[in-house]
Amino acid sequence: MKSPFAYAVLSGSLLCSTGVVASDHTEDYINTLTELGFPAPEDNELVHIPPTLEDLEQSDMHPELKRVIRRGHDLFTNTQQLRGENVFNNMNCSNCHLGEGRMPFSAPVWPAAVTLPGYRGKNDHVNNLEERIAGCFTYSMNGRPPAYGSDNMVAITAYHQWLAKGVEMYPEKPIYGRGFPAPERPEQLSYANGEQLFNDKCAACHGEDGQGLRVDGQTVFPAPWGDGSNNWGAGIVRLVTAAGFIKNNMPLGQPLSLTDQEAWNIAYYMNSQERPQDPRYTGDIEETLEKYGPTFHKHSLYGQTRESDGKVLGDHSNTGDKDFLQPESVHPRTFE
Repeated sequence: MKSPFAYAVLSGSLLCSTGVVASDHTEDYINTLTELGFPAPEDNELVHIPPTLEDLEQSDMHPELKRVIRRGHDLFTNTQQLRGENVFNNMNCSNCHLGEGRMPFSAPVWPAAVTLPGYRGKNDHVNNLEERIAGCFTYSMNGRPPAYGSDNMVAITAYHQWLAKGVEMYPEKPIYGRGFPAPERPEQLSYANGEQLFNDKCAACHGEDGQGLRVDGQTVFPAPWGDGSNNWGAGIVRLVTAAGFIKNNMPLGQPLSLTDQEAWNIAYYMNSQERPQDPRYTGDIEETLEKYGPTFHKHSLYGQTRESDGKVLGDHSNTGDKDFLQPESVHPRTFE
């Protein structure tokens, strides 16, 4: 079994340098990752150890900027404080982006700060950092993003940019540990095996009904499906994304402890469960698939027939705990 202690150290004290590659801590950082089973970086990959809030306090930045970055960290790790305004499910940003958004192989968020503005196939136009964050609120939080330029949006973007301190814009090297790298997809996926694995490996935290765990109104473990989860437009409904997240990060504290087949089977079972409607829903599932299948839902089970009971997934108008489908921030952009 992989060491939970090493995983905890990786998400905390070892990630304590503001430098890129040339840090005194880089060797320890890489050794910890490889001991957990992650690949060592290639010679041409960019390795960045994001700074911590302790580094922030020791910096010579203006006190007001420090306060805003701390606020961004607070919103990132406790996004539920925006519930009913911007968040309409049981998720925090840090439920998917582990280690306060700093963990490699768990979609660390700092790369967004140095690679955006950039083209995004999901909405077929150039997105800046605020719009990328708005997408997370729209889909992963099943919500309504903070207004562009608002205090909360500025705080969240400031936290992203703080984590990227020292990294050049538009780096030419591939970024080590970016995203949720997925293992190769097996030839066959099993719903039944995925269900059994979920009950054995995941239900202790996420519940047999997939509703997660909340205590005193705070999310302890997120819901992988249902009204308290992400909607059908969230990136993790794609099987390849879910399998990558599960393989690299789950069970919590035991990264890479599942086989590739197990990770894919759990992803297949988890993403065969219902959740709130995709905010881009046109009112007809076939029409929605025609518009977004080629670019997004070709990787999900949206609109497909569930093998366990014949249900067509996503064929409903349920929006979960919110009383709207699509926030006004979701719109096309052109520079014509």
